[in-house]
Amino acid sequence: MDGSTPDTRSRILDAAAALLRRHGPDKLTVLDVAKRLGMSHGNVYRHFPSKQALRAAVAEDWLAAVTAPLMAIAADRGPPPARLAAWLSALAGIKRRKVLDDPEMFAGFHRVAVESPEVVAAHLGHMIEQVAGILAAGKADGTLPLVTDPEADARSVLTATLRFHHPDLVASTGDAATAEAELARITALLLRGLGATP
Repeated sequence: MDGSTPDTRSRILDAAAALLRRHGPDKLTVLDVAKRLGMSHGNVYRHFPSKQALRAAVAEDWLAAVTAPLMAIAADRGPPPARLAAWLSALAGIKRRKVLDDPEMFAGFHRVAVESPEVVAAHLGHMIEQVAGILAAGKADGTLPLVTDPEADARSVLTATLRFHHPDLVASTGDAATAEAELARITALLLRGLGATP
């Protein structure tokens, strides 16, 4: 099999993700991926120069699945306070499903992500950027008049809601209905602190 086709990179990542789901992080190696695809490991190395690069790319794809649906909410033209509430609720729901629906699979992906701190930092950066955009829009249109520094305030919003979206804390939020109600209350407090009016 020729390793130079345009979709080879995505096929390699799909195979790597499948191996991770089925066998856990220890089988996520260049040799195992090449074997699964019936290609030489040299073909995999053309796209990923090391095992760590391959694992980082898998983590990046996995985390991108979290931020992609949030991007649409952040880019929406609706009122910024409603967008912020929807964004936080969506983030909490996505993280809750990832952590609790298939804990073994989550543990494998999470371990690979933690091994790639630069990927995790970029993921956090994307989330801060999205929230900062919503806050900046609220400051500009007067619906969130007490926003002072959109980026710093975005970090504070994510810190205040951390237990609803941090992988190590999500399980401690109780059942889904309780978690949603608590997040809604915290979001309302944050919005009032940012100057939103009911």
